[in-house]
Amino acid sequence: MAAGDDTTQRNQASSPPPAALTEEQAERMLAGMNDVIRAGEEMRKLRAEMIKVFIGFGWTQDRIARLTDMSQPAVSKQVTKYRDADPAPPMDLSLGQCDAPWLEGRLWGLAEDLSETYGDTARCTRCVGALARGKKPFTPENVDELRRLVEEDLRAHAAELPGAHRRAYDEISRGLDVPSRQAAAPAGKASLRRVLAHRIQRDLLRDAT
Repeated sequence: MAAGDDTTQRNQASSPPPAALTEEQAERMLAGMNDVIRAGEEMRKLRAEMIKVFIGFGWTQDRIARLTDMSQPAVSKQVTKYRDADPAPPMDLSLGQCDAPWLEGRLWGLAEDLSETYGDTARCTRCVGALARGKKPFTPENVDELRRLVEEDLRAHAAELPGAHRRAYDEISRGLDVPSRQAAAPAGKASLRRVLAHRIQRDLLRDAT
């Protein structure tokens, strides 16, 4: 055995074994990865639901592919799948709907507008970020927290905010305080309805300023 090899073996034998990775360390390492994986799955499902809405609008496959950043064959597969199934009822995109997911989406859109306008000084900014990243689900408790924070921001900036913000909040609050008694659930999954209401509310607030 060469002298160098003998020295290497002695050094390896005297070195302590590597410490085991603790469960806590592994949990911290994987937490961010798991969030990204979950968010990716949720966004793929949401995009598939959006494609259903686009098909209901009668949009072309080329238009859907461009909007969703999907390949033409992938869009064609989705279109064929949904057209072969029972046609879904058309989505109602009017603002004044009273089911909880729609109202939650409107509240989210209002809060996001306040957050973008006032940045970190807005009380609702942290909550809006957590909801947008999927860190907080739309549970009744989290929705109540967001309502409280939005109410505080509206009071703090009442002098400079357009009246559309307060009117939107009052409508949303009344709807959430008095649950809808609709006999049938409106068309569309809850996550899709939140996203649509969020976008429509944002655009209406933007147009009002």
